[in-house]
Amino acid sequence: MDYYEESVKMHRLHQGKLEIASKVPLETKDDLSTAYTPGVARPCIEIAKDPDAAYELTIKANTVAVVSDGSAVLGLGNIGGLAALPVMEGKAVLFKEFGSVDAFPICLSTQDADEIVDTVVRIAPAFGGINLEDISAPRCFEIERRIQAALDIPVFHDDQHGTAVVVSAAAINAFRLLNKPLKKVKAVVNGAGAAGTAVVKMLRALGVRDIVICDSKGVIATDRFSEFGEDKMNLLEMTNKDNLIGGLAEAVFGRDLFIGVSAPNVLTEEMVGTMSETAVVFAMSNPEPEIMPEPAKAAGAKVVGTGRSDFPNQINNVLVFPGIFKGALKARALRITEEMKVAAAYALAGLVGAEELAADYVIPSAFHPGVADAVAEAVAEAWR
Repeated sequence: MDYYEESVKMHRLHQGKLEIASKVPLETKDDLSTAYTPGVARPCIEIAKDPDAAYELTIKANTVAVVSDGSAVLGLGNIGGLAALPVMEGKAVLFKEFGSVDAFPICLSTQDADEIVDTVVRIAPAFGGINLEDISAPRCFEIERRIQAALDIPVFHDDQHGTAVVVSAAAINAFRLLNKPLKKVKAVVNGAGAAGTAVVKMLRALGVRDIVICDSKGVIATDRFSEFGEDKMNLLEMTNKDNLIGGLAEAVFGRDLFIGVSAPNVLTEEMVGTMSETAVVFAMSNPEPEIMPEPAKAAGAKVVGTGRSDFPNQINNVLVFPGIFKGALKARALRITEEMKVAAAYALAGLVGAEELAADYVIPSAFHPGVADAVAEAVAEAWR
């Protein structure tokens, strides 16, 4: 199937993927008077007296805003808010289908950080959570931080944290299979943007301490100190404890885990061949990974994962973001904590039983029964 062509047909046939549906009947005069005026005045008064009543009387308790400025869409780059709308509609569909969470796309006509923050804060009363999507780094860090500081509902940039949670779950199971404790794993992350930064933080939360991270110019190390902004200075403080200097080839030498959130075909078979005997490769550039699975395996990788559905071990955010928000909304969480993300990773990893665990099955499918519920319960319990 040509998914690109079929997708255009799908969107044209249905004029998008979403619609608004009523939860209540509207067939009689009494129905109208109860759902709207004059009856609707009473729930409004209840909420005016007690704002928390909105969680019982409106859609707020189970509704998420999917917000994007279209500055970093999938592999398409900066295409703007309007062109990003099909992706945000798709995200809303996934929220509903996999997590029973209502979501609505909010695509912005600005890429100014101040305007984005102001807009989201002003629309927040209608939502129980904010999912930021496809906003470029480093602006995304500041935007998420400022919105969360202004609101008492969860704010979650999925490109950062969703990716990090799923990668972490896959790493937990890969090294469980290879019988290697995470605290002894030596990792390299290629890509120092939003996803790469969050992956480093999650790996550290899991106990991985020996991490090297690369950007397009090579290893983030002290020899490049003068060129770093605040975001990369923070990465330098968390990584490269031995001050390794060089490019990706030097970074992967002797490493146990490669995580690619970067660009196609940057990892060669020769590089994989220099990794450790317990080499794990998660090449997640889409649609073309940093290295294809077969060459990676031929070069010695024991476990290989990608972001694609046509290969084993698809590392896909849909495995976690519906459950993370479902759990956060259920617990009335004020934010998403690091402990909640770690709990989500272990809950997702735990869905693959010991008898099922194999090199081609370290992460469950998005269609695995109970994924969102397992993640949601773990997240809610971690908040409590």
